[in-house]
Amino acid sequence: MTVTETGAFDETPDGPTPPGLTAGQRLKAILGGSAGNLVEWYDWSAYIFFTVYFASHFFPEGDQTAQLFKAAAVSAVGFLARPLGAWLMGAYADRAGRRAALTLSVAMMCVGSLVIALAPTYSQVGALAPAILLGARILQGLSVGGEYGASATYLSEMAGRERRGFWASFQYVTLIAGSLLAQGLVVVLQQVMPEADLKAWGWRIPFFIGAGLAVVVFWIRTGIQESQGFEKAKAAGAERGRTMLLFLKHPRQTLMVMGLTAGGSLAYYVYTSYMQKFLINTSGFSKEAASQIMVLALFCFMLMQPLFGWLSDKVGRKPLLLFAYGGGMIATWPILSAIAATSNIWVAFGLIMIALTFQSGYSAISGLFKAELFPVHIRALGVALPYAIANSVFGGSAEYVALGFKAAGHESRFYLYVCGILAVGLVTVIAMPDTRNTSLINED
Repeated sequence: MTVTETGAFDETPDGPTPPGLTAGQRLKAILGGSAGNLVEWYDWSAYIFFTVYFASHFFPEGDQTAQLFKAAAVSAVGFLARPLGAWLMGAYADRAGRRAALTLSVAMMCVGSLVIALAPTYSQVGALAPAILLGARILQGLSVGGEYGASATYLSEMAGRERRGFWASFQYVTLIAGSLLAQGLVVVLQQVMPEADLKAWGWRIPFFIGAGLAVVVFWIRTGIQESQGFEKAKAAGAERGRTMLLFLKHPRQTLMVMGLTAGGSLAYYVYTSYMQKFLINTSGFSKEAASQIMVLALFCFMLMQPLFGWLSDKVGRKPLLLFAYGGGMIATWPILSAIAATSNIWVAFGLIMIALTFQSGYSAISGLFKAELFPVHIRALGVALPYAIANSVFGGSAEYVALGFKAAGHESRFYLYVCGILAVGLVTVIAMPDTRNTSLINED
């Protein structure tokens, strides 16, 4: 590998590749890189799933929909912080290393979760309470924005060529596991605590747990191995992590990541985090029933990821993405309409699983195909920044937009909105190459 006259890093191999990782080393790296991803998404999801219990403490005015709407607006601002976190942490990961960025991101999440756990309520400090909540959510947004790109890049580079789809799918296994852990904690606390206590103070418990887990993962991540790709780029003295280099040298790949992320993130948040509120606020399920449905759905969704990742190693990345966007676009309207009309737990669960099966075609390889589009010297930034921009605009606003349509009395228009954004993703997939065959990741 060489550095060109312009300072760009040439990915063409110019010598023998160092020996690959052993199975044990690879597994240790995947587990180490994934552990923080689980904690990050547990902390991020805890806010979303426990909003129904703490929203009134920070936004006491209005009915439940109004309170949830304001809490969702805070969460949306946290999403808007994710591009900044992605930019800073992506550049940092390309300069200082994947391990350094992963360690810093989990430390930031620890602080954000601890602030929410200790935050005073509106009745105690007035308007300062929602301001503190907003500040903590912004810090969490910066952390998650940085985590995604660093984690996707690290796992993709540490996975072997033949099973890269399978191993890289564990990014979403742990991402979903984090959400599942948060949702599962909702169910446990609902069973062991009176609702009045859960609403009064029990909602703080998950944020204390998240802060403690983050400390453990911080220690784990200080001992994980750096990726070969980064080490070779560093040794070659390549120019790394420059934002303008991303947009000037790789505009097509950047736009592809944004186009695919828009639909993929929107659908993910509709059928995971927002679905709990949709089941309660639209379908009429109790909080307990909605939580139980989502725990089971998320568990099954998590188990799908390695299967779809393995499948991408056999048939390619593009067929799975066509399945995800084409199927999702066609199925969204009838699925959401049917969920809204049902009062049967198993019917709701089955419909959600149909949607999540389509979604798995995207989620299992979400980080991988993005990493395969970029050369190593700009890879972490290339994965993180365009993803975070599209994710914050479309995924981050999912609840806010959905509740806005509902408050205006036109909830079904949200279904059309989701279909439209998925159509943008479908067009993007048609225009992109199959990155399994054109991957710029050269490690073993």
